[in-house]
Amino acid sequence: MTVHWCGTGLSSVPGLRRLIHDRQSVTVWNRTVEKARKAVGDLIDDIRVFDPAALAGAVKPGDVVVSMLPGDWHVQLAQMAIDRGAHFVSSSYIAPEMRALDSAAKMAGVALVNEVGLDPGIDHLMAHHLVADYRKSAAYDAENIISFKSYCGGVPKVANAFRYKFSWAPVGVLKALRSPSKSIRHYTELEVKRPWDAITRYDAPLPQPEAFEVYPNRDSLPFMADYRFEPTWQVKEFVRGTLRLNGWSDAWADIFSEVGTASDDRLAEMAAELLEQNAYGPDEPDRVVLCVDLLAEKDGRPVWHKTYVMDAWGDARGTAMARLVSVPVSLAIEAVLNREIPAGVSPAPHDPRLVERWLEEVQTLAQHLMVVDHLS
Repeated sequence: MTVHWCGTGLSSVPGLRRLIHDRQSVTVWNRTVEKARKAVGDLIDDIRVFDPAALAGAVKPGDVVVSMLPGDWHVQLAQMAIDRGAHFVSSSYIAPEMRALDSAAKMAGVALVNEVGLDPGIDHLMAHHLVADYRKSAAYDAENIISFKSYCGGVPKVANAFRYKFSWAPVGVLKALRSPSKSIRHYTELEVKRPWDAITRYDAPLPQPEAFEVYPNRDSLPFMADYRFEPTWQVKEFVRGTLRLNGWSDAWADIFSEVGTASDDRLAEMAAELLEQNAYGPDEPDRVVLCVDLLAEKDGRPVWHKTYVMDAWGDARGTAMARLVSVPVSLAIEAVLNREIPAGVSPAPHDPRLVERWLEEVQTLAQHLMVVDHLS
């Protein structure tokens, strides 16, 4: 079986190189062949110009098509994979159009696996671990009050005045600031039109405790079911969100005032200015912080409270972001080839064996990874 890896951008290379090192049969497809050769040409010769028709002609039943391309390619490539009897893997969120392929994928007996990068991806694994741990604990009680928080962010390892740095064009970051979110706060659904209207403080239980600014993103509510929350649980807080360095909201105040109404042309201008002023330098380390927190309370006091916390930064292996996005993708590909993930559309797996195996691999990618028990 062949892995058809499409896209060799900044967050693709470590996982791709891992697959090739592990002697998987890999064909690399990229819009710029020279860029792909620079990334993996020392390991592999089968590098081709990305062309959907050529890709479709090369894919055989049982192969795996991997999309590390922009999100608007995912559904098209997933449909092509179904048509060819092949599997599909991406790190991106499951769009409604992707979910609509579930029945066809099951009929074809192929897996369409998504949300297996960093966020979404590693955060899901941490959530599955914590919920399973809580369920089997002596403290478990269906009447407990539950609070869940999951915050992830890529930030500069060495803080700058802007409190953020860019590895690529910032247009996507600016557009994300226009996105509404849904979460639960104080037992009530909270809908926020703009992130800066819901910025709060989060104290991360790192070896050296550190405070960050956080805000909800996207729609958190569907993930309660995905994380196996019972419909009868009393949920006080449930939020999945973004983490930023302290002082970020002040540093970005002028951007907030303009981004909500800016035209696409103006957004492009802003992005160019920001990239020029706040881009990572050569070999400058990035940093990724991820905290997933589950708290159960009874009669007003905590009875179970743990946080899965990760801190990672760029080193001689490259950027933390690239490792943490692409290596989990490679783990998903291996699981698909080993028939460990069922047919149909799915996010990061719930299977405890896969969860723990993948988190063990994450341990090698991050400089700090542990579960903090706040009540021990």
